[in-house]
Amino acid sequence: MTETLFYHLERRTLDDVLPGLVERTLERGWRALIRAESAERADAIDTRLWTFHDGFLPHAQLGDGEAARQPVLITVEEGNPNKADVLFLVGGAQPPAWDGAAKDFTRIVLMFDGHDPGAVEAARGAWKDAKAAGHEATYWKESPAGKWEKQG
Repeated sequence: MTETLFYHLERRTLDDVLPGLVERTLERGWRALIRAESAERADAIDTRLWTFHDGFLPHAQLGDGEAARQPVLITVEEGNPNKADVLFLVGGAQPPAWDGAAKDFTRIVLMFDGHDPGAVEAARGAWKDAKAAGHEATYWKESPAGKWEKQG
């Protein structure tokens, strides 16, 4: 089954956290797919990855170049056009069917804004659905010191 990580963003923003997680994904030799809920969010992520650490993380948006060759692909569409190992779901992007396409990924990382009650409720629903489909789900929360800690 797919390892599913739920990242509860309370102290730092998606823009602060996502690039580091993508960087660690690439360091493992894995490919990443970032699915956003809107074209506007996808554009913002694209810009952020170009400026991460005064450099950039190699990536493209779906439609820019050959998707299958991209180590990191940003999209609003379903599917896995770059054969990613890790799917990042951001901004309320919906997960793939837990009993279907979710199995195509080694890891799914669902990142949600802890200050948005709707996002928290949606994450709870996704958690229940992932567990019901037999996926290993873990919940991560940032400590006051800024480290991610696995909860319970």
